[in-house]
Amino acid sequence: MQIEIDPLSEVPLYQQLRDRVVEAIANGELAPGEQLASVRQLAVAFGINVATVSKGYELLRREGLIRTNQKSGSVVARGPGSGPASEEFFEEWATRLRTLLAEADAHGVHADRITRTTRETLDGFAAARASHSPDGEDKGVLR
Repeated sequence: MQIEIDPLSEVPLYQQLRDRVVEAIANGELAPGEQLASVRQLAVAFGINVATVSKGYELLRREGLIRTNQKSGSVVARGPGSGPASEEFFEEWATRLRTLLAEADAHGVHADRITRTTRETLDGFAAARASHSPDGEDKGVLR
């Protein structure tokens, strides 16, 4: 699985890394139990500071999406089929969603378009998971 980060983006690199991993999990490109590249490997691959990658992985750990062990490194801990999210996660997510919806509303995006875009995005994740090869042939930057 290849991911891209944009060093010229206003979004911090660690946040871009976190976001791409979350998207890869939602798309089925990364499944629970799959090994991720080490912090050092990613830092070298992207030409960025080890601390930047560590910060991205730390966000993912705090969110419960990956787990890290000194011996085995970082692996994906959750995915769409992992069962219901914790109530703590859901409350934090609902707060972030409220802000995103407020941004769209403040910019005059109609509720129908918000709903349609949300449905299309969720359907896209499901379609990507359905078409993803279960044998994991796609070995890239994060593995």
